[in-house]
Parts: sequence; C-alpha cells; structure tokens
Amino acid sequence: MKTVTSTHRLAGLLAFAALHLGAAPGTPTRPNILFIFSDDHAQAAISAYGSVVNRTPNIDRIAEGGARFTNSFVTNSICTPSRATLLTGQYSHLNGVPVFNRFDGTRDTVAKHLQAAGYHTGMIGKWHLGNDPTGFDRWIVLPGQGEYWNPDFVVADKRKLTIEGHCTDITTDLGIEWLKTRPKDQPFFLMLHQKAPHRIWEPDKRNEALFKDRVIPEPDTLWDDYATRPAALPANQQTVAHDLTRLDLKLVPPGNLKGEARTEWLMTKPTEVTVNGRSLTGHELARWKYQRYMQDYLACVQGVDDGVGKVLDYLKENGLDKNTIVMYSADNGWYLGELGLYDKRFMYEPGLRVPLLVSGPGIKAGSLPAQFVANIDLAPTFLDLAGLPIPASMQGRSLVPLLHGEQPADWRASVYYRYYHDPGHHNTHAHLGVRTATHKLVYYWKQNAYEMFDLTRDPTEQQNLLFGESAKDPAVLAKFAELKAEVARLQKEFKDDGQYADSADWPAGSADGPFTDYKRIGDKTVAEAIAITGAK
Repeated sequence: MKTVTSTHRLAGLLAFAALHLGAAPGTPTRPNILFIFSDDHAQAAISAYGSVVNRTPNIDRIAEGGARFTNSFVTNSICTPSRATLLTGQYSHLNGVPVFNRFDGTRDTVAKHLQAAGYHTGMIGKWHLGNDPTGFDRWIVLPGQGEYWNPDFVVADKRKLTIEGHCTDITTDLGIEWLKTRPKDQPFFLMLHQKAPHRIWEPDKRNEALFKDRVIPEPDTLWDDYATRPAALPANQQTVAHDLTRLDLKLVPPGNLKGEARTEWLMTKPTEVTVNGRSLTGHELARWKYQRYMQDYLACVQGVDDGVGKVLDYLKENGLDKNTIVMYSADNGWYLGELGLYDKRFMYEPGLRVPLLVSGPGIKAGSLPAQFVANIDLAPTFLDLAGLPIPASMQGRSLVPLLHGEQPADWRASVYYRYYHDPGHHNTHAHLGVRTATHKLVYYWKQNAYEMFDLTRDPTEQQNLLFGESAKDPAVLAKFAELKAEVARLQKEFKDDGQYADSADWPAGSADGPFTDYKRIGDKTVAEAIAITGAK
C-alpha cells in the first residue's frame, strides 16, 4: 500500500504544538517522539483496557490524555518479527524476519529516515534483532533476550558492560539520562524498549511483594477443552496447566543438584507440587500454577507502569510534554490463561491484540479510535508526525488522521496475519488468517485445516463454525468463501507469495547473537553507560 504524508493534518498538529509552546503559528515546531515498547504486555493487563487483574495508573495517563486504540493488532505475534515490522513498516515476508532470525541492518528503517531529517535518534533496552542497531545516534541494548537482574548491555564498537539492579528500572533510568543529555537544538526520537514482562517473569522486589499474596481472577476459558478446534490447540505446549516449568514457577531446586542436573530439574514441567505441606495435582495444581504465574507476570507489568510514570513525570517537569508525542505499545499480544494458555503466537484475540496508546499536542484527550490498525502502521506514523514522506516500501498507513479525529472512508476493514515459527518453542502450528469486524478465519496450512469464528456471538472463540453440523450451514459456507477471498485479496495486496512458508527457506542468523566477541568493559552506572554511547 503506497502512502504519502498527510500534510494538512500534520500542519494542524504542529500548529497546535507551536501555539502550546508560544511560538508563532507560521513556524511550527517538529514534535519529539517517545515510543515506549514493552514485551508480551497483554491488553487485558492494562486498566485503561478494562483489566480485571491489575491497575496501571501511569500507562492509563497516556490514554486519559490522548488516544486509546480499541482495535490494534499485530501481523505476526512473536517478538523478533514484530520488532522488524516496527522498524520497516513491512510484513515479515518482506522485511526478512519471519522467525527468530537476524535482521539485516542495512535495510531501510524509520530510524534512518528520522536521523537523516535531523532528529536525534536513540534506542534503549530490548532490541533482540541479532545485530547492532543502525540509524540511531546513541544506543544501548540488551544482548539477545537480556537478563532481569544485573543485566549486560552492548554499545557501539562491540563493547559490553554491566549495570547493577533490575532491568526495568535500569532501562527507565537510561531513558531519562538519554533525555537529559540529548542535544537541545534537535527534536528527538527515542525508542525505549522494556524487557518486561517477558518470561521468566522476575519482578523487582517492591512489586514482587505487592503481588505475593494477591488472588487473581481466573478467566472463563482457563479450562477450555478445544473440542471444536482439533487442528492445532490440542498439540500446543503453552498451557498453564501442563507447560509451565519449575523455573517459571520459581520452585527451589534441591541443594545437592549442580550443573546440568540442576538445569534439568528447573526445566521440568511438574505434575505434582507440594505447597504448605500439601501435595497438589490435577486441577488443584493447575489453579496454583495460574496464580503463581500471574503474580509474577503482573508484578513485572507493575514495574513497567512505574517506569512509564517516571518518564512522564520527567517530561512534564522539564516542559517536554508540550511538544512530545508519547506512544505506548507492546511487541505482541499475550494470554493470561484464556483458552488455557500463556505466551502469544496463536491468532486468537489475546495474542492478536496489542495495546496502543498515544498522547501529545493535537491529540484529543480520552479519544477512542476504533479503526483497525496494525504494527505495520507505526513506522509510517512516526514519519508523518515528523513531516516526512512515507516510502512506498512501507505497507502500513499513518495513524495521524485518526489521532486528529478524522474518519477516513477508505480505511482498512480487515487485518491479515501470518505466523511461521513451526516447529517452534511451543509446538504452535504455523497459520495465517484474516480478522474482520465480525469474523475471523484461521488457516493452518501444514494441516490444511481451517477455523472460523463469529466474534459478535462468540468473542472468546469457543465455537469453530467449520466443525460439526454448523459446517453444513449455507450461511456459514458463504461466509467461509467470503473470508477465503479476503485472504487471497490481502495476500496479493501485501505481496505474500508464501515466502518462508517452508522452514528450509528461513533466513540465517539468530536474534540472540552470538555476542561472544564483544569486549567487556566492566560495571557501569546509568550515567556512565549513557556517556559511553556518545552523549554530548
């Protein structure tokens, strides 16, 4: 899809910013852009999205002061591919990252365009693309997935350092230090990427204590039996009941275990656990696992929310809020026990939906854009906000008109999805599909099996209409044909010819490095680490 800059809409936004800053309307100031990204943050774990399991008052501040997108989706619900899409505005089959392979840093990215246009660009936190970031004036990133405690970071010239503390707090502080030391005569573009709440969910101590004894409501579909969806769900290995390891559950190994024996013990999926002197098995154990998992997951989310609040406070205290667009999103959706699952990958609603909240000058407080948006739209939006043209290679559309309250008549009415990582970590079968306002069609191409859901009547996707007697209904068959035609149309529009459908064709390299040839330069403070990145 070829898109161009929304000049008149942008002028309105920037004129609003100029008036806010006291500048003359004829000399609008380009806005700063702060993009805060978390890892595996479910929409359902944000109170602005109606969470029943936690409260996120600081992330909610973005929604209250700006826009909360109610239909925001990813195009491949997995970490590394999502990050490549964020940078390129392209689907996985075009940007070359369908799975956990290395991203080609010579590719065209939004950061390179902003940097060339005079923005001071920064990347901090979780990168997970297997190479050094390009297009950024200053960057400091985790090698691979990174660690929660006392994490290593890598910086330019293949150097590695360690910062003591919890990764979420450190990433937040690095972001603020970057803002403090930025060139004051340039607009900035900062990508501030948290590791949390990624597995294995190791929260900071203050939030661990906060959630330690919290009882979390179970979702209605925690005990889903997958009766009408036999193609992929019964084979999956990302269930709360059966697939959380002793490490996930923070069980303490026997003291005499060392090395490989200790690792093997921790990576075992327990079928019996003793808690307070009682032996738990079956449903009772699954309920305990759910609580244990959710307590740690939500405590990690709370740390992210704390960090968002700290950054928002810094912007306000230093007058930067008046000309800074703040966005919050996550790399993919996440399951909080819905359909009995944790993790992401599957195209069901919890894995497909992601938070997207945007505030700043010119954005109406409390607005709720309902249009279908996807992560291919973020790169075009950054460029449009900066007044830059959007390359024809980018497949998304700028969200600026939606942020400005417009209702484009030609906005998309469906979202195309494709997941490739099969075989993968959780035996999640490869699939593709389409999501419309009322229905969803999922196709598991290796099984040659379809699932179709009427989301208006079945929002939790329990009844596959193509299973059993309903599959003979003429209305169901007509809708099935309609959705298959929509998939074919979208594949043609987005140039998906089946690239990477076969794992033998996946690109080489790993998002996890290796980083063994990086020179270790010791322990550093946050300020020292930012200084090493080339702060002026």
